[in-house]
This record gives sequence, structure tokens and C-alpha cells, in this order.
Amino acid sequence: MDKSLENKLIKSIGEKRYNHSIRVMETAIELAHTYNIDIEKIKTAAILHDCAKIIDETYLLKRASDFDIILDACMEYNHELIHGPLGAKIAKEEYGIKDSEILDAIYYHTTGREKMSILDKIIYMADYIEPYRNFPGVEEVRRLAFDNLNKALLLAMEKTIIFLIERNKVIYPDTIRARNYLIIESRFDK
Repeated sequence: MDKSLENKLIKSIGEKRYNHSIRVMETAIELAHTYNIDIEKIKTAAILHDCAKIIDETYLLKRASDFDIILDACMEYNHELIHGPLGAKIAKEEYGIKDSEILDAIYYHTTGREKMSILDKIIYMADYIEPYRNFPGVEEVRRLAFDNLNKALLLAMEKTIIFLIERNKVIYPDTIRARNYLIIESRFDK
């Protein structure tokens, strides 16, 4: 990896978050080999997926405003959701990423969306199952991810939705749409 990009990213998101991004990239590369996907796109999307993971809430909101990102009610309620759309803007403007597939994978890596591309799916999944993730059910999703990516995504989204419901948190509509699409799509997998 380019040392200047590495230094810029560490300065922006911190070493701990950068190390998470490296683990996501390594996991995404493994998934890319399994599903025969372009490794360079995977590396770029994975290393930059959290480039807008800004801890200071005021600065996060300022950056979103700087890029004219209109926050919907869910993002207003849960600022954690902002870093995907903001990350796509930062990747484009500050890291020079022009590939729309990479930008989409960054944008939707937290929520998912209907008709996810294989790149979207791998970045979402790699972020969910990277080796330091440790929560009930993650091992099952890890195993499934290398066997059937759609089934793994469906399980991961369901676990996320249940987690959010149990904590009385909002569920982003894109996640519901992504889950529903995966269910509809899976009827053709039989």
C-alpha cells in the first residue's frame, strides 16, 4: 500500500481504526479469492471503508454538511450511519477514487442495499466478520460467508436487525430492503 495513503488514513481515523481496516481488507481478499472478484477494487474499498469514521460528532456533522449530505431522520437519530455516505464522498474527493463500484461499496458497507453488487456484499461481509469481531453468531456467519455469500449476508442482516430491535434502535430502511431483496433473490437459488 502507498505509504502516503497509509499515513493520511492513520492520521484521519487513528491507528486502531486503521488496523481494523487492514483486517477488513485481508478478510475481503480471502472472500474475493473465493468468489473470483477483482482484488484491487476489493483492497481499495476495504481499506477506505471507514475513512469517514470520525469520532468527534461535531466534526462528523460538519464534514457531512461540507459535502452537502442531507441527513435523513435515521441518520439524524443515529450518527453512526453517516460514515458510509460521507466515506464515499471523502474517498472520491480526498483519496481520488473515481470508480463508482468502489464508492458504492464504501457508501453501503454498514446498511447494505437492494441489488448489492458482489463488491458491496464482500465489503459488507468482511467488515462484519473480520477476525477481531466477537459476538454471538459471528462464527456461523464466518463459515457461511465462504460457502454462500447471500445466505451469510441474510443471516448477518437478520442478526443486526434483531440486535437493533432488542435495544430499541432504529433500523435503516436500506437494510430492510436489502434483506427483503436477498430473500426474494434466494427463491431462485433452489
